[in-house]
Amino acid sequence: MKRALVKVCCISSLTEAKLALQAGADLLGLVSEMPSGPGVISLEKIAGIVRALPAETRTVLLTSKLNCRDILDQHNLVKTWGIQIVDNLPLSELEMLRQSRPNKQLIQVIHIRDKSSVSEALSYENLVDYILLDSGNPGAKLRTLGGTGAIHDWTISREVCLQIAVPVFLAGGLQPDNIVDAQEAVHPFGFDVCSGVRTDGNLDPKKLAQFIRAVHDHAGQPQ
Repeated sequence: MKRALVKVCCISSLTEAKLALQAGADLLGLVSEMPSGPGVISLEKIAGIVRALPAETRTVLLTSKLNCRDILDQHNLVKTWGIQIVDNLPLSELEMLRQSRPNKQLIQVIHIRDKSSVSEALSYENLVDYILLDSGNPGAKLRTLGGTGAIHDWTISREVCLQIAVPVFLAGGLQPDNIVDAQEAVHPFGFDVCSGVRTDGNLDPKKLAQFIRAVHDHAGQPQ
């Protein structure tokens, strides 16, 4: 059975990028300007990391911008393999982004709040390549759009995986100690991890190795 993929997010340096790849990460998340949360680095730094990595590396720009033009401006600078939209981008803007970047991988984040998140995820499935389920709260006074370290309701995440036609990544509070439980509860295409493999904000080689080993040892079950 094909294993689940692992996306290591909040990569802050070329050293962290190489460490994650050597440990077996399949994708790398690079966080641009956010209203809150960890891992934010400048677009210039993201571009430098991307340029220094092998061309085939699946790097992903995380953006909180809410219109196509701003996202394109960011991507023109960093030239990542993919673009992860962490907020509720209007569908009209997403359609323009899809048309402008037909060969780039688009990842739409859905922040699981209640069962309405299932229909929200379904509304994006024809416009993106992946859905990522996280635990933020875009509607809060101080918007949280990822990196919370909080677990959401995995039964809702499982329902998304069962109903949607595109691959789903699971994020939110994942760590070596709960990754097998997450796999068995949700059966996602892949996992996204940030704080769960860090110590004092730094990528922790031991935690990272434990996390990826647990994913690899526990065969994935894409929906």
